Amino acid sequence: MLDKNNVPVNYSCCSDCGDTSQETEANNAGDCSCGPGCCDASKNTKAEKKRIIIDFLYLDLSICARCQGTDKSLDDALTEVSKVLEATGVEVVVNKVNVLSEELAREYKFVSSPTIRINGSDIQMDVKEDFCESCGDLCGDDVDCRIWVYQGEEYTVPPKAMVIEAILKAVYGSNSTNETEQEYILPDNLKRFYAAMKKKTEEDQIISSCCFSSSKSSCC
Repeated sequence: MLDKNNVPVNYSCCSDCGDTSQETEANNAGDCSCGPGCCDASKNTKAEKKRIIIDFLYLDLSICARCQGTDKSLDDALTEVSKVLEATGVEVVVNKVNVLSEELAREYKFVSSPTIRINGSDIQMDVKEDFCESCGDLCGDDVDCRIWVYQGEEYTVPPKAMVIEAILKAVYGSNSTNETEQEYILPDNLKRFYAAMKKKTEEDQIISSCCFSSSKSSCC
């Protein structure tokens, strides 16, 4: 644009803001001085991505059918909603944690195996359990594992639809939670499992040490 003396003058650089009264020091979008919302100023400001964090906590994936089934259900659910997550720009972080000890159980405030948490919230707040033959065989004691309740029915493995609903709720819902922080107490069921596993490991080590020692013929 020219001034009254036909000398070029740099004014507001585009019609996006409709303001042609402000001078600019440069006539490129990166140096536009029209203010927020003009030119590429807003285009260069990326909205922060929404993130959901999924924690899968379990006792065992080598034997326990319930942990294995829950792991598969979670993977299948994530595959099912992957296009929705991509389209909405949601970042998903999945942590799979084998809670091997009482120390880890206290660190993660582990209450029942298996557990799926999304953004720190259990997808099933009410804990219901019954005898798990797989984990009983694993540790040599009676151990209970989680039962999932979905639409009035009980399952030893969470249905894929149940996990999908929980993920979508986290995507489209708010990030706020009304859960009250409670003091964590290690459940007796998990205490029994860890004690039995510790005892079994110690016995296996004794047998292994004995059978590879010079006294093998007398003890084995």
